[in-house]
Amino acid sequence: MVGKTIKKWWPLFVLPTFAAFVIGFLWPFLWGIYLSFCKFTTVQDVTFVGFSNYTKILIDKTFSHSFWLTVAFAFVSSILINVCAFAIALALTKGYKGTNAFRTVFFMPNLIGGIVLGYIWQTLLNGLLSMWGQPLLALSARNGFIGMLILLMWQQIGYMMIIYVAGLNNVSPDLIEAAKIDGATSRQILFKIKIPMIMPSVTICTFLTLTNGFKMFDQNLALTGNTVVIDHGCGLRSYLYGLGSIHVQPGQTVARGDALGQVGETLTMDFKLGSKSISPWPLFQTSGGLFWKEF
Repeated sequence: MVGKTIKKWWPLFVLPTFAAFVIGFLWPFLWGIYLSFCKFTTVQDVTFVGFSNYTKILIDKTFSHSFWLTVAFAFVSSILINVCAFAIALALTKGYKGTNAFRTVFFMPNLIGGIVLGYIWQTLLNGLLSMWGQPLLALSARNGFIGMLILLMWQQIGYMMIIYVAGLNNVSPDLIEAAKIDGATSRQILFKIKIPMIMPSVTICTFLTLTNGFKMFDQNLALTGNTVVIDHGCGLRSYLYGLGSIHVQPGQTVARGDALGQVGETLTMDFKLGSKSISPWPLFQTSGGLFWKEF
């Protein structure tokens, strides 16, 4: 009787879930694919340009550099987070006193939002870098990369640890006891029994950390601060870091006197010729066209 009722009315029960799937995922996904072939500022002002956008990114060195840097960050962060999370989970399943409190403490960073987390670690890491006489996070690609790794590891290790703890607790104690009776060492038990038995947890954590590494944006934005890059031509660019807010759009042409943004607590300016930082003062102090004037 119940089976016949379900067969008769199943479309009615499936419809709300299917509608949510179409509205929340399928339509935005298809619309996003279409927009990738268009030039637009809003979804109401769309001009179809074909493969022009894809052609631009294929020849854009900045895009290729950013893409491969993101790939490297995703893989490095995934490995470090999973290794650390598994090691902590392994320690917390040994039956030591106070393990529940430690699990709570390790999980708590995951409850903090990305923007807040980025500003917290920006203050901490920039303070240490200033103390050690090193370039700030926004002024050094190496320091920024390491800073993002530290931030994401601190945020994600606790969450992955919970998944590994659940997997390790599901390993049958009978298998461990039988292995010990047969003379297996702790190393053999770990690599021959525990790790193979928790491979579903390893798979879940690997995919979660990889996707989190590729999707990371708000933490990076807050960690390195708002930045404006001004292209002066001939490979010379000036970088303004730490703006409280930005009043210009990417690609916008700015003239002398235009407001770039609102100054935050600290403002840092850097000049680069290509990828190398340079001092602008020899240029500004010459009798040529470049000059520096304070208002």
